[in-house]
Amino acid sequence: MSEEVKTTAAAAPQGDRPARPQGDRPARPQGDRPTRPQGDRPRRPQGDRGGAGGRFQRRRKFCKFCADTTIDIDHKDPDMLRSFITERYKILPSRVTGTCSKHQRFLTTAIKRARVLALLAFTPLHHD
Repeated sequence: MSEEVKTTAAAAPQGDRPARPQGDRPARPQGDRPTRPQGDRPRRPQGDRGGAGGRFQRRRKFCKFCADTTIDIDHKDPDMLRSFITERYKILPSRVTGTCSKHQRFLTTAIKRARVLALLAFTPLHHD
């Protein structure tokens, strides 16, 4: 009799959860959220944004140096180089500025040379 009690106790589910079959995924608790059918989602208002499907269309980024070949990347021109660094004096990545990889490498080298020559600061703590 004691063996029979042990087997039924071992087969009984632990706590409040019902026993589940091995191959099924567990049911997720829904809580207080009301259930609604998948196709019954509320739509967001479109507003006056226009465009295709109400999405904002961002301007395509382009390389400033490829578009205008008269602009030269020079480490002795700190005013031009300041537009490619943050206020914390970090070099902006090409995905932010839109610069092509070739000119981004030239920009990085020029900024680093300008820092060594003290034309640009390394950090915001280095004042002019």
